[in-house]
Amino acid sequence: MVDHEFGGQWTEQKLEALKNYLTQYRLIFTQNEKARYFKTIYVDAFAGTGERKAPEINVEDRQLFGPDELPEVEAYLKGSARIALELASPFDEYVFIDKKRDHVEQLQSMIKRDFPELEPRCHIQQEDGPQAIRELCKRRDWKKERAVIFLDPYGMNIEWELLKQIADTQAVDLWFLFPLGTGANRLLTRDATPPKAFADKLTRIFGTDAWKTEFYTQSGQSDLFGEDPKLVKDVSFDQIGQFLIKRLKTIFHGVAPTTKALYNSRNNPMYLLCFAAGNPKGASTAIKIADYLLGQRS
Repeated sequence: MVDHEFGGQWTEQKLEALKNYLTQYRLIFTQNEKARYFKTIYVDAFAGTGERKAPEINVEDRQLFGPDELPEVEAYLKGSARIALELASPFDEYVFIDKKRDHVEQLQSMIKRDFPELEPRCHIQQEDGPQAIRELCKRRDWKKERAVIFLDPYGMNIEWELLKQIADTQAVDLWFLFPLGTGANRLLTRDATPPKAFADKLTRIFGTDAWKTEFYTQSGQSDLFGEDPKLVKDVSFDQIGQFLIKRLKTIFHGVAPTTKALYNSRNNPMYLLCFAAGNPKGASTAIKIADYLLGQRS
């Protein structure tokens, strides 16, 4: 068995919103006669074992944290796969992705043991999550299929190109756990713009370098030698989140205006849970449901 540990209250908030949305999503596709035409798919890009997950943070992302912060970031409840499988009205197909063999094997065992009736509907892939999602977006027949994708990355490995591919299907609803305090904010150095490696990563995440003017302001004026004034960080967690939502609106047909910030034990925001809908016909309904769920207090 893989060693797993529970996380904090914020993890339960994340999974509760997902569970309630999936329940409402399946009701739409069972009760609406026109919607029954579509095959529904649930996709978990970082499925882990399906129950509890102790994710590994890569070396590059690990450098962003202090040693006292890593345990809380690395240990959290990971039950999204089980939540999807436990729905009263199951999806027509489940796609679970994880790049670690022991996680895949344990997930397979869990499904066989606890959900044997759903085993034929489950496809488990031992692959890199973002790469597998790219292939899924390319190969599926989105005229006949609809999907919910849950992106719950361990680090900052979700880039704008992937989000654009998901949006371009015009058939996918996306739940995205954005690394707000654990990622983006850590890359924003305080007294100057970030070094090139950090800056490039932020640009890949947001799909633009406009974050530079959004998150930094000039301090002082040009000196006698013509050198540019100093740029300093001038952005709150809320403003980073608002910028992300503004960017998502440029590619998705609908984005929930409400987001849920998930805090650690020291009351610092770690992640931002957000929702975007790609299907132009169903976006309005999907946004209303997700926005309500994200606004609920736990």
